[in-house]
Amino acid sequence: MNIRRQSHAAPTAGFLRRQSSLPVWADLCWRVVLVFGLIALVLLIHWVGRDGLKDNLDNQISFVDVLYFTTVTVTTVGYGDIVPVSPEARLFEALLVTPIRLFVWVIFLGTAYNLFFRNILYRWRMARIQADLHNHIVVTGFGTSGQEAVNELLARGTDPREIVVIDGSEKALDLAEALGCNVLCGDSTRDKTLKDVAIHRARSMIVSAGRDDTSILITLTARHLAPRLPISIVVRNEDNELPARQAGATTVINPVSFAGLLLAGSTSGKHIADYMADLAASGGRVKLNERPVLPQEIGQPLSAIGTGLGLRIYRGDHPIGFWEDGARALQTGDCIIEIVEETDARAKPDDQ
Repeated sequence: MNIRRQSHAAPTAGFLRRQSSLPVWADLCWRVVLVFGLIALVLLIHWVGRDGLKDNLDNQISFVDVLYFTTVTVTTVGYGDIVPVSPEARLFEALLVTPIRLFVWVIFLGTAYNLFFRNILYRWRMARIQADLHNHIVVTGFGTSGQEAVNELLARGTDPREIVVIDGSEKALDLAEALGCNVLCGDSTRDKTLKDVAIHRARSMIVSAGRDDTSILITLTARHLAPRLPISIVVRNEDNELPARQAGATTVINPVSFAGLLLAGSTSGKHIADYMADLAASGGRVKLNERPVLPQEIGQPLSAIGTGLGLRIYRGDHPIGFWEDGARALQTGDCIIEIVEETDARAKPDDQ
């Protein structure tokens, strides 16, 4: 399981890759067999052409001498006690044994890198990224909803380095990594996976696993690791909205229900759905904003705030509408929901 951050180096393109179907032990055995096969090939040719070799010690070339000469030649450049003297033997050493020697060393170095150095490098990089994870956003599931959520966060100015995407698909993670996000290939229902992304230091979490049962299990796992973490979850079946809240979700979103609300609202007026979409999107003319009450606003009515159009107050867990008595005087600890002007440069031309 490796957490990674996008590199500033140019991405490698044009390679079709697939997860290896061989376990580590089988891959290692295959490499060992290949090395011994190459040595056996060189040994056979050396034995057949042993008349082109000279032993400087006793001038006799035995099988042990050929075996010795083959191993030291393939693994090093020899010691000079046995040397090729005929033109054929020297051509063989230059044109075949030298490439085999290089190939064997590539196999050795590649095996060492895959089994040891790469793991050390990945763990070092992962530790560095984990140390930087503070007040970040964790997104579990990078399907359609997860991608839209991340794109919207980026459009609203969130630094991609503050987003960690968890998914089991390398293809999905490649898309997230291309956006500059931190990514982790793993199972979000496991404690270890969420601990690897420092869930206890996150500022919020978005759960969109594609299946309601999986999303609810992820929420349960995250909630016991981070009791105060705001968790937003997407569920497809309205029957699962209550279990999602009981699992610890702070916000439960049903895209089907929301779409139904927009469709129903459009029957009462053709501009209602357009305005709702305007509120939700980062590029709209207006947007919803949530903030704590300011010290200078305490005691004033919700309608008197100067930052936007006040819609609702949350006093603890109790919502208070702008028309209710509780909205006549703001109190310490209130949370205000307001509509504010979108000041983004991408706003529509008729904003001017």
